[in-house]
Amino acid sequence: MQQHFSLAECDVVGFDLDHTLCRYQLPQSARLIYDSFAQYLVTEKGYDEDLLTLAPDSLDFCCKGLVLDIEEGNFLKLAEDGTVLRASHGTKSMTVEEILEIYGRKEWKHFNTVSGMVSRTAKYYLYDNYFDLPGALLCARVVDSLDQHDGQKKYDFWKDMVAAIQHNYKISAFKEDCGMYFPEVKNHPDKYLQRCPESVKKWLKQLKSAGKILLLITSSHSDYCRLLCEHVLGNDFEEYFDILITNALKPGFFSHTPNQRPFRTLENDEEQEALLSLDKPGWYSQGNAIQLYDLLKKMTGKLDPKVVYFGDSMHSDIFPAHHYSNWETVFILEELLGDKGIVPAKAESEPLEKKGKYEGDQLKVPYFVSKQWGSFFMDRLPGLENAEETLVHTWSCKCISTYSTIAIPSLEAIADLPLDYRFTRFSSNSSATAGYYPSPPRALLPNEDSVMMK
Repeated sequence: MQQHFSLAECDVVGFDLDHTLCRYQLPQSARLIYDSFAQYLVTEKGYDEDLLTLAPDSLDFCCKGLVLDIEEGNFLKLAEDGTVLRASHGTKSMTVEEILEIYGRKEWKHFNTVSGMVSRTAKYYLYDNYFDLPGALLCARVVDSLDQHDGQKKYDFWKDMVAAIQHNYKISAFKEDCGMYFPEVKNHPDKYLQRCPESVKKWLKQLKSAGKILLLITSSHSDYCRLLCEHVLGNDFEEYFDILITNALKPGFFSHTPNQRPFRTLENDEEQEALLSLDKPGWYSQGNAIQLYDLLKKMTGKLDPKVVYFGDSMHSDIFPAHHYSNWETVFILEELLGDKGIVPAKAESEPLEKKGKYEGDQLKVPYFVSKQWGSFFMDRLPGLENAEETLVHTWSCKCISTYSTIAIPSLEAIADLPLDYRFTRFSSNSSATAGYYPSPPRALLPNEDSVMMK
């Protein structure tokens, strides 16, 4: 594997939409998602009305990479070897003693399946993107509420939570103005969406001028996709892309075969009959990576066109594109912006401030670095008082260096670079920080542990 990665060497550049091309105002969208799920649980399923009120700092609970142990009502932060670093029962942090008593120093029992990115199970749920995260806080508060009223030992709320998610995000919800989420984003797009910076639009055009094929592959339905794209890119958004695929149902888009998940055409946002093959560029629904790749071979005239895919979800974008399709992957990790939140003032002159692009970003976002959960990248092993402290990588951090080519805080971070800029890949050496651009998270740099976890 060569040491460097360059966009100039790629024939095809693909993008996820939500939290990749379209960035959200995170505090506002988190609150909306929380409210939309909570409203459903209270009005439709009879849960405690207290769930509807939210203390101002409670979103601090939301941290990517948490796993909910559904039956126990416990949230876990895992080390790269699958041991439990931190845990909470409901919203309440568990002590080191409680963690060691319940989970010991051994691999968590479901680590094998969770690390194989298996997502559908009644035993646990993995929180790995900003659409999911507010649901973690809600589930934690549901556990608190059930403990208070019923003193439950095993929990059975998950089916209701799934119903709340389906009610708000189902395909027809946008059209029917159903649920709370879509009607609210439709009516107040500026409150929830950040417009795409001019530098990124210029960069997309530059990629196209350089002869790259541009793809948009999103699990969002076509009507919501259109609303987002018109708002963040402009009414001419379709001109940026050669192929648009909505309702892609990732990660299945990458893992399923053509007969399991054929492409469909769209008419007025309604899916039409299944296609036997994909013959020309255009806008499609559902589909699979195999037939898409066949079309890309035709379009490029190459037997083995090189594809890079940008996405923000390890589970839906990065892992499957890498594992099933062997594409290059660029992980959009907004946590790299918030990383400065745990740094003493004297270290402010970091290259992250390139052109002042990130100034103010971390102030607007309340939960890049969760006080309750600590660094997304590193943590201390839970040890007894006098034991020597050991710092370890989190499982989330390990996934980044295993499945991504590089990781960046946003598209804007690379939009001003020449297309032949050579990024150092993650796999290029033994360093755990090689693939982060513009700079690695502080937590991974030596001698930072004194400022990192507090």
